[in-house]
Amino acid sequence: MPDPDDADDPALLDLICLAMIPGVGPLTSRALLDHFGDAGAVLSASVSDLKRVPGVGPKLAEKIAVARRELDPHVELERCRRLGVRLVRFDDPSYPEPLKTIPDPPAVLYVRGELEPGDALAIALVGARKATPYGMRIAERLAGSLARVGLTVVSGLARGIDAAAHRGAIRAGGRTIAVLGNGLCSIYPPEHAELAAQVASSGAVLSEHPMEQKPLAGLFPQRNRLIAGLCLGVVVVEAAPRSGSLSTAQHAMEQNREVFAVPGPIDSLASRGCHALIRDGARLVETVDDILEELGPLARAVRVEPEAPTIRHPAELSLSDHERSLLGHLDDLPRGVDELIVRTGLAPSQVMATLAVLEMRRLIRRGPGNMFTRI
Repeated sequence: MPDPDDADDPALLDLICLAMIPGVGPLTSRALLDHFGDAGAVLSASVSDLKRVPGVGPKLAEKIAVARRELDPHVELERCRRLGVRLVRFDDPSYPEPLKTIPDPPAVLYVRGELEPGDALAIALVGARKATPYGMRIAERLAGSLARVGLTVVSGLARGIDAAAHRGAIRAGGRTIAVLGNGLCSIYPPEHAELAAQVASSGAVLSEHPMEQKPLAGLFPQRNRLIAGLCLGVVVVEAAPRSGSLSTAQHAMEQNREVFAVPGPIDSLASRGCHALIRDGARLVETVDDILEELGPLARAVRVEPEAPTIRHPAELSLSDHERSLLGHLDDLPRGVDELIVRTGLAPSQVMATLAVLEMRRLIRRGPGNMFTRI
């Protein structure tokens, strides 16, 4: 929930006021903040100075210039407090690190639930609203598998594949994040209000929009850039040729994220978008192993706050003590079974069984002469 002191924080109030101005989207907001330095300077600027910013015309400049008189950020803060929504600024330690790397990160996020450093290790799972039973089954199964190996599942709370992704992660006891294209005063679609509450309890529901922003068609492609931006990669389960899910995949490509696609029946319109992605170079996904194999180097490169530990390959997050111990004795130098028995103090049978598990999880590689190295 918002801190009571937020009502006395002029910098936050100015950020809220800027976010509430109709017509100030993410690109314009970023351009204004880059030009003037902070939201307070933006709101204090003259119309003539505002018009010098790319994308700001005379009408929008007028709206910005009078925003402090016509908008009340204190009312917005009260809405947040009433619904248990927290405001997370760009410089807040809990602001998602991956989002900071996209071209137009929101200056402030509205968050219901909790964001955690481990959410930097996330995969988006998106697809058709009018999903087939096949798509729903695969989406829920993949989401559950991703959650069980420690990945946060991100989606958009939409009907169809998005809802199946959130439910799959929740049922597996994992974390999930829903990104909305409207304000958090209402849930869209309305029948997903209970699902949104479950997501907030298992992760977070977030938006970049003011609390009372209605769900407009043009805001969903904008929302999709955040879904991609939060993640290491995007998995598309079902998508017709002009599906909105393909815009999420496009954002992922532009943001240097991985793109995955699940194939479907060749005569299914719902899978044509996925087949096009695969033809264009997306990684074909049949099981979670296809995702883990592709993510190996990426997952190890992700870091959270400087004082926090490095985020590792997702498969490492569900290891037993024996598996973690043995993995810790492996590196780029090939090591044999006898050496590992001595190093770990485990019985030969335990070492052999553990090596088999680690190899199956694609955390180690078996070389000639039964020599093992860490991937």
